[in-house]
This record gives sequence, C-alpha cells and structure tokens, in this order.
Amino acid sequence: MKISLKLLLSTIVVMALALGLSGFYFVNYVFETSLNREVGQASDESSILSFAFETAVLNVPARYKVLPDSTVDEIASKLERGGRSTERLIRIADEQKEILHISDGFEADNRLLQQIQPDTKSYRIIHTANGYYVHTCAAINALGRILYLETMKDVSDVFTERAMGFSVYRQMTIAMLLLGTVIMHFISSLLTKPIRLLTKATKRMTGGDYAYRARQVSHDELGQLTCDFNKMANVLEQNIEMLEEENEAKEEFMGAFAHELKTPLTAIIGYADMLRSHKLDEEKSILSANYIYTEGKRLEAMSFRLLDIIVAKKGDVQLSGIATSEIFDYLKEMFTDENRSMHFQYEYDNDIVYAEVNLIKTVLVNLIDNACKASEPESQIIVRGISLAERYRFEVEDEGIGIPQKEQRKITKAFYMVDKSRSRSRNGAGLGLALCAEILRIHHSELTIESEPGKGSCIGFLLERVSDSALEEAGNI
Repeated sequence: MKISLKLLLSTIVVMALALGLSGFYFVNYVFETSLNREVGQASDESSILSFAFETAVLNVPARYKVLPDSTVDEIASKLERGGRSTERLIRIADEQKEILHISDGFEADNRLLQQIQPDTKSYRIIHTANGYYVHTCAAINALGRILYLETMKDVSDVFTERAMGFSVYRQMTIAMLLLGTVIMHFISSLLTKPIRLLTKATKRMTGGDYAYRARQVSHDELGQLTCDFNKMANVLEQNIEMLEEENEAKEEFMGAFAHELKTPLTAIIGYADMLRSHKLDEEKSILSANYIYTEGKRLEAMSFRLLDIIVAKKGDVQLSGIATSEIFDYLKEMFTDENRSMHFQYEYDNDIVYAEVNLIKTVLVNLIDNACKASEPESQIIVRGISLAERYRFEVEDEGIGIPQKEQRKITKAFYMVDKSRSRSRNGAGLGLALCAEILRIHHSELTIESEPGKGSCIGFLLERVSDSALEEAGNI
C-alpha cells in the first residue's frame, strides 16, 4: 500500500473517530440538558399539583372528618382539567395504594407507586406506545389521609430531537469526511511527491540512467533526503565512471600489451629462424643478432617496468626526509653529456623533502630518459629543483618534439606513446610515465605538463618539503 493511501486512510479513521465521538457527546449533552430541564419542570408541576390538591382539600366541608374517595376523585378531575394546553395525566392512590382516580391515557405501571414511601417524592422515565414520559409520584396529606399523586409529562419531543440531532450529525460527519478525504488526498499527494520523485529517480538509475537526478520540491526533511540522494547519486555516477574508465584502461592495457609483445616476438622469432635455417653472410648475421638483442632488451625493460608499476600500485612505502642534493648527485652520475650525447644542466635549491628516495629517483630517471628520447642529439635538457613555501618542485625541461594538448591527458597510460616510431627506435614501450604517475600517487602528487609541439616540454611534480621549524626541532634534538 502506498504511503499516500496509508496517510489518507489514517486521517479518515482519525477524523471519523473524532467527529463521531464529539458528535455523540455533544448531542447527548444537549439531550441530557433538555431532559433534566423537563424532569425539573415535571417535578415542579407535581409539587404545584400536590399543593393545589392540599389547598382544595382545605375547602372541603367540615362535616367530613376523613376525606371521602368521591371527593378525591372530584378534586383530581378538576386538577386534571386545569392544564393550560392539554389535559394533565394524573393518577391518585390511597394509603393501600389502591387507585382512586386515573386520567384517560395514563399508561404507567405501578412499580414507582409500589416503591414510594410517605413523605417522599420520586420519578422515572418511561417509554410507552405513545412516546416517552416523565413519571412522577409524590405523597400528599389530605385530612389525615396519605394519598399518592402520580403525574405523566410527555417528553417525546426531547427524544425526537436527540434522534434528529444524531441524524443531522451523521450527515454532517459524512459530508465532513468526504470533504476531508478530498483535502487530505491533495495534501497527502503533495507531501508524498518527493517520495514519488525519489522512486522515479531510483527506477531510472536502476535502468542504467545514472545521470538522472530527483527534483527537489521542498525544503523539509524529505527535501533534505532528496538532496542527500542526489549527492549519493553523484558519487555513485562518479564511481561508475571511474570503474568504466578503469575497465576501459585495463582493456586498452591488455590490447597494447599484447601488441607490444607480438611485434618484437614476431621479429625475434623471424630473425632467429633465419639464423637457424639459413646460411647468412657475416653482415646479415650481425644485423639479425643485433635486432634480436635490441628487441630482447626492449622486452626486458618493458617487463621490469611492468613489475615496477605493480609494486607501485600496492603503495606500501615509507616516506622520510631526503636531502635534494643526494637526488641531484645521483642524477649527475647517471646522465652526463658524454654518455647521452646531450647537454645536461642542473639547477636546484638545497632542501629536504618527504619521499621514498629510490622511487623518486626512478621518476626523475624516467622523465629525463623520456626527454632524451624526445630530443635530437646535442639538445639541452634542464633539470630543476625549486623550494616553495610548503612544497618542493622538480622539473625536467627539454627541446624535443613536444606533446599536443589533446595527447597530454593520455601520456600517463600504459603503452601510450606520442611518437611510436621514435619511441620504439629507442627501446621505448610507453611505460615510463605510467610508472611515474603511480609512484607520485603514493606521494600524494601528480605530473604537471607544459608543452608545445615543436618547441619542447616541461614536466614537473611537487613533493612536501620539511618545514624550517621541523628542521630546527630536529637540530635541537
């Protein structure tokens, strides 16, 4: 069952109970008030009749020591005809509660008469075929006799009014419930609209439309729920996009890896078969052997790079304070003008950075090696180290072929090469920058690329440097 329907039904039930109970108590209150008023009037009329009877007895001739039954009947008849609008219904009984006079239409039984005692007065409500009556009974003293005067007052109108009151209230209740149902249907639809929108959004996202968002139509708790849902959807969409990109990257990686293996292996097998099955002259034999050696070394380098990437992805390294002079001294030994046919220039500030020294050396070696592969012989390569406020920046600048703007986001992918022919001719496999990216990720950093085709590139990254206060504390210790 929908929440809107539950809310509607609950409201109708509450309204029905509230209106029903309030109507019942209200009508009954009016009825009780009216009935008590009629009972009071009946009691007052009984008292008046008793007084009138006793007054009339005083006018009886003195010759009667005891009031005769005939006189009682005569006085009762006069009292009976004394009503203003209708004849009164009275009944008079003697000491033995034998009936002396009774009005036509007096239908009360004798239960109240049998219960009454001298000098007492009582009443009850009775229901006859002709309606409802207040039946009163009072004892009167008449010339030494104890008589009992009974009256019947018609109160059928009070009961009729109660029945009409209940009928009118039932009609009003039904009308109010119908009106309340319409109003509550509108209100419940309005209140549950955010839930319906959330449900719609959930179904759309389940169907694969991860870009769909629920529309926020309120600023209450449900509106906040919609806002939180959309935030969750944003995170979910981002995660799905990341997973799709990772899956696509894995597929591209496997395809590139297979291609990179297939090409050199085919060549190695082909040249090895030529050496095995043909008698070649010395020049061709040397050429074949050199090609096998070159491609073998490229496969070896690619294997080692892949292993380094796998290790770097685990990210289980310990960072410590490393002097930048140690890193640059290592690079100076690795890269000289003589062994690389390049002109190397080293410019750096002495400082201390947080890093795993061997991994950072690997990053810089790869960047410099890529710069050499992208540059012509005798080109200049500048390696910089710059101290900033809280970070330390490493840069490798070359005068090579450059990297197009649209290619800069792809160069950190495994096996991706801007110029494949140039890279392969220099034993490149497109894994160096991918390895650099993984290592820098461990150091909470990333590569920054500034490049223009035909003019060269400047690739750098930032590392956290040891603050001056930390150095002073270490010196004091």
